[in-house]
Amino acid sequence: MSRANFAKWLYVGLHIKRWLLLILLGVVLMALGIAYLLREVYVSYAFPDWVGTATLQFLPRWLRGLLFISSATIITVFATWKLNRSLVGAVVPLNEGEDLVSRIWQQRTQDRGPKVAVIGGGTGLSTLLRGLKSYTGNISAIVTVADDGGSSGVLRRDLNVIPPGDIRNCIAALADAEPLVTRLFQYRFGDDAGHGIAGHSFGNLFIVAMSEVTGNMEVAIRETSRVLAVRGRILPATLANITLGARLADGATIHGESVLPEAGSPIEQVFIEPADAPVNAEVVAALLDADLIVMGPGSLYTSVLPNLLVPGLADAVEASRAHKVFVSNVATQRGETDGFNAADHYAAIRRHLGSDVADVVLANSNLPADPLPAEWQSEAVLAPGDADYGDARLVLADLVDPEHRYRHDSDRLAAAVMRQYYERDLRIQAPSTTAGA
Repeated sequence: MSRANFAKWLYVGLHIKRWLLLILLGVVLMALGIAYLLREVYVSYAFPDWVGTATLQFLPRWLRGLLFISSATIITVFATWKLNRSLVGAVVPLNEGEDLVSRIWQQRTQDRGPKVAVIGGGTGLSTLLRGLKSYTGNISAIVTVADDGGSSGVLRRDLNVIPPGDIRNCIAALADAEPLVTRLFQYRFGDDAGHGIAGHSFGNLFIVAMSEVTGNMEVAIRETSRVLAVRGRILPATLANITLGARLADGATIHGESVLPEAGSPIEQVFIEPADAPVNAEVVAALLDADLIVMGPGSLYTSVLPNLLVPGLADAVEASRAHKVFVSNVATQRGETDGFNAADHYAAIRRHLGSDVADVVLANSNLPADPLPAEWQSEAVLAPGDADYGDARLVLADLVDPEHRYRHDSDRLAAAVMRQYYERDLRIQAPSTTAGA
């Protein structure tokens, strides 16, 4: 047990020290009782000379006392540590490289963490969740169900279920299960797997199977989350079978989330069908109860807006007293946001909802020195300070993943988001649209 791990047992909020002190009090009382009995035997019975040597009576009493106390302390601490590892390890198996006190500290602190509701989908949402779970266990991930491509699209059409792909990604991101279990959940069968299963993710099949067993997709998500020890909740924005549509700059109207990036004309407006799809009641409750609401990151038109367009969801965001942050993407997405800067991303949100819904627009400040590779068909999203962000305040921070310049870094993004929450009451003296983090 390292010195750092030993010191963690003294942290406030672990609910450990009080019981250790109680154990110590019990041991002291027992020692006093044994001492009284030994003294009675000592004065009434004559011991051989070797007993005096064995009990160190040739040393001063104060030194003997210190030796016994030190030996007892070492033995008690070691035995308590090993006993805890044996008992807790059997009930709550630790992941490789994880120690017991870190697990206890994490669980205790996260129970008291802020209530965070995150709205989005795709890779962006799971990236943020992976970092946020280190700060709080009170997470509500609100996921779009407009996906109609790939494995999710096939399962949606064949089995008439809401698409499980984004739900699977969120579960994997928030899971505390063994890494091997998470890898299994994300495993995708290759083309050689045979007709019917090729291209499907094991996690998608698992969630759909669970919905068949439980008879309800909501219950299936909860039970799957329980099996994988998920921190927080995953909530579909709506349980209705919705389709995403778009009106393009050339006047055409297209239907289907998977075809939007291939439309060939800039997107003017997106909509969902049916337009009156009921919002998930748990989503409204989570938003109204949240301390922090985060919109994005993720594909603007196919991940973030489909959630906000569900009737009643945007109203709940506006009605909530939570601090609200919109996270701009770090790179443009071909066919959706070509040429967009951070203000353009947020302007699309405002245009669709007809109002400001964010207190802060969080954008990346770590721009690449060279253009992104041409084959990525993407470019870095700029965040000009003199652009129109409505009533929101622009905040810049280093959010980019050094290994993937077109993606957010989980830890950096989560740290920046939580910083906005904890500093929400501070007043920056700089102009409201040029503040930095």
